[in-house]
Amino acid sequence: MIRVQKEDFDLGEELRALGAGNHNIGGITNFVGLVRDMAGDEHVGAMTLEHYPGMTEKMLEKIEAEANERWPLEASLIIHRYGRMEPGEQIVLVACASPHREAAFEACHFLIDWLKTKAPFWKLEEKDGGASWVNARASDDAAAAKWR
Repeated sequence: MIRVQKEDFDLGEELRALGAGNHNIGGITNFVGLVRDMAGDEHVGAMTLEHYPGMTEKMLEKIEAEANERWPLEASLIIHRYGRMEPGEQIVLVACASPHREAAFEACHFLIDWLKTKAPFWKLEEKDGGASWVNARASDDAAAAKWR
């Protein structure tokens, strides 16, 4: 399941709903990304995420489908927020449910690595010296490359 939304999400509720009634699930793994208050040595007061509606959901669906082809998942969930967020707020939730923990862990790791490099989101950080767009990082590309 994919959701791109402005509003926050309730982690506990989302995880309960993901596995509800499916007794073939042996484990659920998840990753929650949060807004940090630092970027390098600069203070970040807020971050704004922008995206292209329609295009973003299609790419997230493609990424999720790839995970479901690679691992035996019973369920998966990607919630990605957009809009202005302050430090400590949740940005993204990736959760994977599988009969076996290793598949759930690997699929979750894969999804977040590919989201960082393939999902069409743009981040604007508000820092003490002004706002600036966040550039792609080589470390994110390297993490995603191991899944090719």
